[in-house]
Amino acid sequence: MADTNAASPSQSAEGKPPADVAFPKTIRSYVRRTGRVTTGQAKAFEDIGPQFLQPYTNAPLDALAAFGREGKLILEIGFGMGEATAHIARVRPEDNFLCCEVHEPGVGALLKRIGEQDIHNIRILQHDAVEVIDNMLPEGSIDGVHIFFPDPWHKKKHNKRRLIQSPLVAKLASRLKTGGYFHCATDWEPYAVQMLEVLSADSQLVNTAQGYAAKPDYRPLTKFENRGLRLGHGVWDLVFTKR
Repeated sequence: MADTNAASPSQSAEGKPPADVAFPKTIRSYVRRTGRVTTGQAKAFEDIGPQFLQPYTNAPLDALAAFGREGKLILEIGFGMGEATAHIARVRPEDNFLCCEVHEPGVGALLKRIGEQDIHNIRILQHDAVEVIDNMLPEGSIDGVHIFFPDPWHKKKHNKRRLIQSPLVAKLASRLKTGGYFHCATDWEPYAVQMLEVLSADSQLVNTAQGYAAKPDYRPLTKFENRGLRLGHGVWDLVFTKR
């Protein structure tokens, strides 16, 4: 991943966007990756994007209006290409999934899956998850959080960029309803150790296991994960609930 703090051709030496760049935006919870949107993904954007892409607003989300029905609201941060997201939405049709991802090919891929698999309980916010949490999700408004395989930032000097840090966890925990759950998964053991430490230290949360949890049935083994397991890589799930 590129260092978002480093100056790029679209930045001045002071790190500020030049005057001719429209709508400059500070990236806080992700690093934007480049990638090509396929023809099928572009068609999905056009055909069903208006139905399943939820606009970002600086106001609390009206979940009933967004989904057109009642249901438990699960927030997912960073769904990659959407394979696991689509699977979980299918096996839990009674729940509503609000999914944040900024990577355009990933959003297109999930939209394509939604259309092909006739999924109706997903809404996608192509926006910074931190701003979504701050401005669209009041305290006690969600029933669950999914964060699966976030970027591990392997180098020690980059560990501070990891998503699972105490301030974000505290913010997410405050948005959970009592009894709501927080589910993380990673295939990088040092990150799993950090996740366990950070989640365990939050007074709002309680671990459902002694250490790491067994993989919940709803989370599938993705192609990437299966490949890692064949190579002897471990996978660690953590499931905490709101006190």
